[in-house]
Amino acid sequence: MYDIANLSNLPHLRNLSATTMAAFENFDRAAMAPGVIPRRYKELIALGVALATQCPYSLEVHRTNAENAGVTEAEIAEVVYIAAAMRATAAIAHGTHLVGPRKAKR
Repeated sequence: MYDIANLSNLPHLRNLSATTMAAFENFDRAAMAPGVIPRRYKELIALGVALATQCPYSLEVHRTNAENAGVTEAEIAEVVYIAAAMRATAAIAHGTHLVGPRKAKR
């Protein structure tokens, strides 16, 4: 199912909803444009989010972008562990909804 070649279908998707895709592409470019946060950091953030959301396409695209921005393999490795810690933290935090005193239902 996850084949990077599927990204070649993006033009077809764009044709099916050109206005919406254009809005997304403009937003994406704006979010990733140089700003207060340097490009290399934006790519590291994107990798962390891609790991947390488990999007193989974003992982591939942003790994390439990160490497082109000068990100090192050691930095990528650190992002892997940050993403893992964030996912684990979310599971533990959500676990608090399952334990402890029950609140009275109204």
